[in-house]
Amino acid sequence: MRSHYCGALGTNNIDETVTLCGWVDRRRDHGGVIFLDLRDRDGIVQVVFDPDTEEHFQRADRVRPEYVLKVTGRVRARSEATVNSAMATGEIEVLGKELEILNSAATPPFQLDAHTTVGEDVRLKYRYMDLRRPEMQNRLILRAQITSAIRSFLDGAGFLDIETPILTRATPEGARDYLVPSRTHPGSFFALPQSPQLFKQLLMVSGFDRYYQVAKCFRDEDLRADRQPEFTQIDIETAFLDEDEIMSITERMIRELFQSVLSVELGDFPRMSYAEAMERYGSDKPDLRIPLELVSVDDLMQQVDFKVFRGPADDPDGRVAALKVPGGAKISRKEIDDYTKYVSIYGARGLAWIKVNDLAAGVEGLQSPILKFMPEAVVIEMMTRLQAQDGDIIFFGADKSAVVNESLGALRLKVAESMGLVAEGWAPLWVVDFPMFEDDGSGGWTPLHHPFTAPACSPEELQANPGTALSRAYDMVLNGTELGGGSVRIHQHEMQETVFRILGISDEEAQEKFGFLLDALQYGAPPHGGLAFGLDRLVMLMTGSQSIRDVIAFPKTQSAACVMTDAPGEVSAQQLRELNIRLRQAKQEAAAAAQDE
Repeated sequence: MRSHYCGALGTNNIDETVTLCGWVDRRRDHGGVIFLDLRDRDGIVQVVFDPDTEEHFQRADRVRPEYVLKVTGRVRARSEATVNSAMATGEIEVLGKELEILNSAATPPFQLDAHTTVGEDVRLKYRYMDLRRPEMQNRLILRAQITSAIRSFLDGAGFLDIETPILTRATPEGARDYLVPSRTHPGSFFALPQSPQLFKQLLMVSGFDRYYQVAKCFRDEDLRADRQPEFTQIDIETAFLDEDEIMSITERMIRELFQSVLSVELGDFPRMSYAEAMERYGSDKPDLRIPLELVSVDDLMQQVDFKVFRGPADDPDGRVAALKVPGGAKISRKEIDDYTKYVSIYGARGLAWIKVNDLAAGVEGLQSPILKFMPEAVVIEMMTRLQAQDGDIIFFGADKSAVVNESLGALRLKVAESMGLVAEGWAPLWVVDFPMFEDDGSGGWTPLHHPFTAPACSPEELQANPGTALSRAYDMVLNGTELGGGSVRIHQHEMQETVFRILGISDEEAQEKFGFLLDALQYGAPPHGGLAFGLDRLVMLMTGSQSIRDVIAFPKTQSAACVMTDAPGEVSAQQLRELNIRLRQAKQEAAAAAQDE
């Protein structure tokens, strides 16, 4: 039907007769000459109709924005005065000879340009219109280029694209499962996979030593800007490679991806331990473009009587840390109050601060309501340790280590953004040496990653000291975003049983939920490991988008709903009967509860 895409035309097509198909982006009538900007996924080109072609000129006069047209005409150069440098096809235009209206269109619900200010709810309701905008089309085209480049790299590196099941059984992987009732097995449920984790491990046992999949995954959890109930992973697993080799090959994949798609050369990928990342940045995914760091001052605070600082400093699980912000003394008291409210989101009970106005004047040159609680010698030593300069502000966090790290880590990002301290470019790194477990809050343990991650010690050492054991896990981080995480897996039956035992999973429960994996580990499972990249987050970063909803064709809202299709929706009583399901009547229950009151 078409000979060319609109955006593909250029000066090399001058004097060619072309046939185009697309949507009317704009229509203008200039003194008897009609100009139509015709748009398709590749771009926009200007088509001109004059009265010489009477029938087609009259049709051009009837068209309106978003009409679907087929146009045949001759490509010609624009005059020097009419060249549009803002348009990729701005040096040429098409002199229309024939026009066919393939379909008319109602008035669009919002303007389809890059400057539209319509709310996201309207954009999602009319997503098929929103996706016509060049901004959105460019993002999805780049997404396709990214997946194509990744597939090409992995195919060339000997990986096999193998699909794993979507309907599986519920397994505890840290989030709620989406459950699917079985009609043929009354009372039983499938679960949609949170990841292909167990299946890809079984593929390693099967001898497919290099696997990958662009996998749909599902998690029924609270949503954020970078979370969706269904998301896409670049899932990778290998056998007979250790963590250094896995990290090397996936790092090379990301380097080549950025080079081929964005023409960007990523710098070094430094390695940083989890402990160092938390100590210096309060985060296991630090943004290294920001020069601000946390500095521990526990030893100094043990010398003060101020209980707010002294208590956490003396607590083995506590921490007192300082965050120096160069030039931050100009921050107003109202802004400090706003920052105090902000860190309270993360459990901080306050935000102490000191402004450095004149360091040469000693304590007299400092400004803070907490100075009266601190000996002068401690203050001076602290200024030296922090390398404070005139014009700086120092923020303090004092609480349990987890609260201090999370609150000051978040403050570091917020202050850097508001003060323009975030450098341009890309800052990748690997975070390694994660703890194997973390305290579940009730005296037990929970895996920091998942229960199939291999520890960096023997089963006996793990059993003796689970709280200090490190795992063979690794995360790739870019500009403060976790691009992907992975680990070497447990491939020996004894080690897997030890991990389950530490997690409080009984032999019966382990057999019920993971019996197929435990059985497989007894039949010659090779050493193996892998990594999964979040495709949506990767595309979000590479396109400079603010939300993954802007890089997914048909995303869900914050409440995990689709306002375009009105999903989730009710189903018929007949369907429920077939599934042996009876719904509780929420309205009746609410009414009964009201009567009881």
